[in-house]
Amino acid sequence: MENHPTLLGFDVIWIATMLSAMATFAVMIAIYAATTVKDPMARRVKALNDRREQLKAGIVASTNKRKKLTNKNVAADRVRGILSSFKMLQDDQIKKTQIRLMQAGVRSKDLAFFVIFARFVTPIVLGTAAIVLIYVVDYFPAWGWFKKYAFVAGTLVLSYKAPDIWLKNKIQKRSNALRKGLPDALDLLVICAEAGLTVDAAFGRVSKELGKAYPELGDEFGLTAIELGFLAERRQAFENLATRVDLDSIRGVVTTMIQTEKYGTPLASALRVLSAEFRNERMMRAEEKAARLPAIMTVPLILFILPTLFIVILGPAACAISDNFLGK
Repeated sequence: MENHPTLLGFDVIWIATMLSAMATFAVMIAIYAATTVKDPMARRVKALNDRREQLKAGIVASTNKRKKLTNKNVAADRVRGILSSFKMLQDDQIKKTQIRLMQAGVRSKDLAFFVIFARFVTPIVLGTAAIVLIYVVDYFPAWGWFKKYAFVAGTLVLSYKAPDIWLKNKIQKRSNALRKGLPDALDLLVICAEAGLTVDAAFGRVSKELGKAYPELGDEFGLTAIELGFLAERRQAFENLATRVDLDSIRGVVTTMIQTEKYGTPLASALRVLSAEFRNERMMRAEEKAARLPAIMTVPLILFILPTLFIVILGPAACAISDNFLGK
């Protein structure tokens, strides 16, 4: 058998083969990602068109057709029936979950039933699995009774809170993305208002211009523009925007728009003041993050940077001292 050179006890040819395989796999993934990339605007356009069709159907269709449009999801109907049989559906709970889903960017209201169903099913499944694993199979025989009880109780609590944690994370990420693009959107709204565009046309224009840079904000403004054109009361369109977005700044913009519509106050000047305020707020958040960096970098500095620095600086001196003592 031919002997190959080794590195730290491993065959160099084998290491090179594995690295080549990993590089080839990474190149294939990159090629696949580059060739299957999708237009980010396609999903937004589809969602806006669906919302437009829903508004048209709500205006034109009869009551029976509206029920068919809202109950067309068979799976959601089945889940709703299961929850109703267990007396687990409450109107305020459904409405609150639907609002949180809208804030997370999920437009389907039927998904609220799946979230409520997950709160009911997940603790049963994971709790049963934990009980079987701990008490029946005795997978951890060295654990005491307190550790076993804490593991089962923690599994039950976490599995019940898992859907809410998932929703909260999605809402937080979407709110942060919306907050970043809001000052730019208000600047564009000011330009559109000074150019003589109507409010719904200005929202539509801002949605198109910011669609690629801030897709979440473009999505919300596009829906608002559609609702301004279809809803009987324009105030309702602005209130829907405040409901869909969990941000105080958006509520401030909505209040300004409603007052402008009601009293006829100048829109451009009010939006300019709000834009400057939100831009200063964004700068203050950036300065706050920068001020926290020294405290955050203390732990990595102590654990990783200082030991390496001591080795580099004191290592040659220690080696020289050791050689001198050994030479003597």
